[in-house]
Amino acid sequence: QVQLVESGGGLVQAGGSLRLSCAASGSIFNINDMAWYRQPPGKQRDLVASITRSGATNYADSVKGRFTISRDNAKNTVYLQMDSLKPEDAAVYFCNADIRSYSRPYVQGYWGQGTQVTVSS
Repeated sequence: QVQLVESGGGLVQAGGSLRLSCAASGSIFNINDMAWYRQPPGKQRDLVASITRSGATNYADSVKGRFTISRDNAKNTVYLQMDSLKPEDAAVYFCNADIRSYSRPYVQGYWGQGTQVTVSS
């Protein structure tokens, strides 16, 4: 069984920083792309940033220059450093990863349970 566990959310003032972490565990053979999504209350879940296994990154326009995604392949972990936070960044942040497990001969997408980020103005 594969699972993703996020941590690092919380309450921060506008202009502050938070660092999210997401660790994958279980019967993992290989992890391809990893990503962070966010979902504000009453809105759809949108991509924030993604990173390939080799480290190529992609960002939503709204977070470029403020957020940085990175990963540690040895630890099966992806991070999201969020700086200069704005009230509109408040949302539940979800980790996503494309994982090939030992029990299945194909890549499957997995989601974490989400972590709340609240930004006060």
